[in-house]
Amino acid sequence: MTLRRHYRFSHRLRVRWAEVDAQRIVFNGHYLMYFDTAVGDYWRALGLPYQATMDHLGGELYIRKTTLDYHASAHYDDLLDIHVRCEHVGNTSLRIHCAAYRSEVLLVSGELVYVFADPATQKSRPIPTALRDVVLDYEAGADMLDVQVGHWPQLGLSAQEVRQEVFVREQGIPKDIEIDDADQEAVHALVLNRLGMPLATGRLIRQSAGVSRMGRMAVIASMRGSSVGSRVLAALLDVAERQGDHSVVVHAQLSAARFYQRFGFVESGPHHEEAGIVHVTMVRRLDPALRPVGSPVAPSGGPA
Repeated sequence: MTLRRHYRFSHRLRVRWAEVDAQRIVFNGHYLMYFDTAVGDYWRALGLPYQATMDHLGGELYIRKTTLDYHASAHYDDLLDIHVRCEHVGNTSLRIHCAAYRSEVLLVSGELVYVFADPATQKSRPIPTALRDVVLDYEAGADMLDVQVGHWPQLGLSAQEVRQEVFVREQGIPKDIEIDDADQEAVHALVLNRLGMPLATGRLIRQSAGVSRMGRMAVIASMRGSSVGSRVLAALLDVAERQGDHSVVVHAQLSAARFYQRFGFVESGPHHEEAGIVHVTMVRRLDPALRPVGSPVAPSGGPA
């Protein structure tokens, strides 16, 4: 059995009332749901938006076999850590091991076997080398994200792909105001996964002496809740510090304000509307001692 310390990935959840049976313990079938939920977050940890990745690779993963071993019971309101590790990558299949812990107590362990197959015929096919490398590199401790910083001619095509998805198609912001002249003068940050797929972006514009404005922060929907938005923001803050700024301003969508607060931004001014969405002006003083530790969840983004 894989020891807890050997799992790189863990997903935390709380047992809900609806998941407890007449014996006052979690109904046995719910552990499969717990494992499946954790595997979904495992893909995010790999930097892979699942459906877009499968489309990119021209295949789909189908569950072939599940095995569960029950060691102890979970109860209502328990906090559980669901650990996930890919134990083996074969020619056409992946074997994933999961374990549910309450504190240091192992409750349930299990094995999930997925087969990579043609979605039209559901006939197995070899696992693409790119997918194999991503999984094995992750389990070996490698960084799954490529954070690039540069200008529009180099990063604009991929950055625009993310921004169109988030701002235009998702939020309904007119396309003609999403791209502006400031893109040409801004420094852009872009996060790509190991397959070269763009996941998140943002930009930094020099507003005045010692002050820059951060904006166009966008993370594709399936990667929110991961570290990609944090990586963009950290990269842009680093640019601001290196060019000697003492402050960074952002017009944040109200729903993303808490994310920026975790990075030391504070509200400065009343709420206002931009592109039909409520925003709030926030400021971050560039004192290195104020930089928080951790990886807050990624914001959805908004023209700013």
